[in-house]
Amino acid sequence: MPTTSPLANSRTEPDGSAVVRVLSYNVRSLRDDTDAVARVIKACAPDLVLVQEAPLFFRWRKQLARLAADSGLVILTGGGTAAGPAVLCSLRATVERTEDVLLPLTPGHFRRGLATAVVRIAGARLGVVACHLGLSAAERQEQAGMLLDRLAGLGVTHAVAGGDINEGPGGRAFGRLTSVLQDCRATAPWGAEHTFPAKDPDRRIDAIFVTKGVEVLGCGVPTGLPGVTGSDLRAATDHLPVLAALRIPAAQDGP
Repeated sequence: MPTTSPLANSRTEPDGSAVVRVLSYNVRSLRDDTDAVARVIKACAPDLVLVQEAPLFFRWRKQLARLAADSGLVILTGGGTAAGPAVLCSLRATVERTEDVLLPLTPGHFRRGLATAVVRIAGARLGVVACHLGLSAAERQEQAGMLLDRLAGLGVTHAVAGGDINEGPGGRAFGRLTSVLQDCRATAPWGAEHTFPAKDPDRRIDAIFVTKGVEVLGCGVPTGLPGVTGSDLRAATDHLPVLAALRIPAAQDGP
């Protein structure tokens, strides 16, 4: 059953820490109802959106820019240059650096990549990674290790990673990630659990993870959030989004 308690809004705490909302969303190359995607994102009021399956081909930058604008956000990084993952952000985020990473190609499979960034929000400094892991179990496990390596290489104390994991919490890749990171949904359940397929969800294959020092205030599918309708969720894409509220401690490390 969905958890209906309110999810924390974005804010800056007196000690400089930041409460941020992070949304992870597989938008299926914007092949469905793009307006519904934008309405869902806007209603979630995120500071950061970890996008999977952003458009890759003809005028992909224009399509992604339109989604960002319609959602009240801007493009931070990724898209075609990361083989699908992208990060959108609100103007609350100050960008230190970005990097799009192409992962090794597995013969016979789609190319995968990571969209990465380091941002400052209020007094907090945060590493960000958007991912979409592969379809085979062996490929996913290798890519989970590469994701963790990239996260560690960002050189930050606090970080968030999320995306379409293509397997549930019982999978080996999922387990590899949770051996190092917090699974936000398991840490602080909020909203609904299952993310796929959107029209009749029966599994949780999309997730948001954070490093140990981040406080998870709530995480789940934003069913029942004001402005998020069931019709929009079903029309937007074949995945349901995952929304997390996180408290990021004030930065003690320099750039």
